[in-house]
Amino acid sequence: MRITLVQGDITEQDADVVVNAANSSLLGGGGVDGAIHRRGGPAILAECRRLRASHYGGGLPTGQAVATTAGELPARWIVHTVGPVHSAEEDRSELLASCYRESLRVADELGAASIAFPAVSAGVYGWPMDDAARIAIGTVRATPARVADVRFVLFSPDAYTAFENALAGTGPAGAS
Repeated sequence: MRITLVQGDITEQDADVVVNAANSSLLGGGGVDGAIHRRGGPAILAECRRLRASHYGGGLPTGQAVATTAGELPARWIVHTVGPVHSAEEDRSELLASCYRESLRVADELGAASIAFPAVSAGVYGWPMDDAARIAIGTVRATPARVADVRFVLFSPDAYTAFENALAGTGPAGAS
C-alpha cells in the first residue's frame, strides 16, 4: 500500500473511491459532505435516500461506512463514513479509527485499487488536526487492505503539514 498526500479539492480526485465525511443522515451537509453532493450531482443524493429508506432509517452509525455511485465526480464510487464529534470528556478515537478501517473494507469489497480520504472529523466536528492525522495515518497503515493507492486529500496547508508530520512520524509530543 502506498500512502500519499495531496493538498487540494477531494471532489477533483481521479480515484476509484472518494471518501465522504458524511453526517449520519446521508443527505448532505456542509464541508466535504456538501462539496461532494454539490459537485457529484443528484444521483448521489438519490442513492443515499434509497439507502436511508431501506437500511439506515435512523441514520448511518458513527464509525460505519457505505458506498454509493460517485455521480458526476471523476471517482467510480463514494464511500460515506460518519466521523465522531470530538469530545474532551470522552475518548472517541476508536470511532474515528473505525471510519478509516470501514472505508478500506468497503473499498476492498468494491474491488477498488485507489482511495482518496479527507481529514475525517477534523472540520466542523472539531477533531484537533494533529490528532486526526495521527489516527488516520496509523489506522490506514495498520489495516490490511488490497487497496494499493491511499491518498489523503487535504484542503488547507495546515492540514497538509499535520498529515505530513504524521506520515513521517514526527509532530507534537505523543503523535508518533
